[in-house]
Amino acid sequence: MTTLTEAPTRANRLAAGAAAVTVVLWASSFVAIRHLGTDISAGALSLARLGLGSIFLGALLLKRPRPAVRRWPTQRDWLPLIACGVLWFGVYNLALNEAERRLDAGTAAMLVHIAPLLIAVLAGVGLGEGFPRQLVIGGLVAFAGIVVIGTSTSSGRAETWGVVLCVVAAISYAVGVVTQKPLLSRLPAAEVTWLACTIGAVVCLPFAPTLVDEVRSADAATIWWIVYLAAFPTALGFTTWAFALRRTSAGRMGVTVYAVPVVAIVLGWLLLGEAPTVLALAGGALCLAGVAISRRTA
Repeated sequence: MTTLTEAPTRANRLAAGAAAVTVVLWASSFVAIRHLGTDISAGALSLARLGLGSIFLGALLLKRPRPAVRRWPTQRDWLPLIACGVLWFGVYNLALNEAERRLDAGTAAMLVHIAPLLIAVLAGVGLGEGFPRQLVIGGLVAFAGIVVIGTSTSSGRAETWGVVLCVVAAISYAVGVVTQKPLLSRLPAAEVTWLACTIGAVVCLPFAPTLVDEVRSADAATIWWIVYLAAFPTALGFTTWAFALRRTSAGRMGVTVYAVPVVAIVLGWLLLGEAPTVLALAGGALCLAGVAISRRTA
């Protein structure tokens, strides 16, 4: 018989395991996108990932036990839901996919993970949480990191645009998360994720003709990488994220995603034979340090 002290411990272990799976899957997505960037254009890859991801997430929902009362978004839910789908899934994927045609996977991962800091800023503006000293200091440190990364890649116009696109992706990610937060108090996380993913896929539908043309000429390995992106980092990764988030604090999960750039750098080195420059690594460390400072409590 499980005691009261054993149950939370087991829940913590399960949450930690789910969080670890999420970190590895999300880190691998940066490597997969970088690998596919030479064969599939940004818009086509976004549509393929989100379209297949929506199918896989829908299949996972169908396998779950049906609740006695199924909740469907009300009229007030649709505006933040559409914003989440358009920004976090649509714009984020388009910007990141295009950025990784110019930057290595590790540098892109470091830049995108200024998003937790941006979420804190948006919460200060939109939710009245204010701007604590740690947030201001962390913001300055993270901004310095972005400048350093931009300097390390300023030898070519394409690389500089890669930095800009990663910042756009981070902003889209942050705004999408903030719009998602009130929905999770009223709707199941899995359904919110599936609907947002589907909305993102709809946003990318104009790239359907390009996707068809590029898939026709793609080899089997490219197709399997696309399927992997949709099935694992998207469908499974968001599912394990929701599982962990339900069983631990949002703050702890926010800290956990700081490990994604580290894992992405290791995977990029092992699988692609590439790694960020020393200056980019220093800038990435500043970015992550800024985010960590902003999340500290007084």
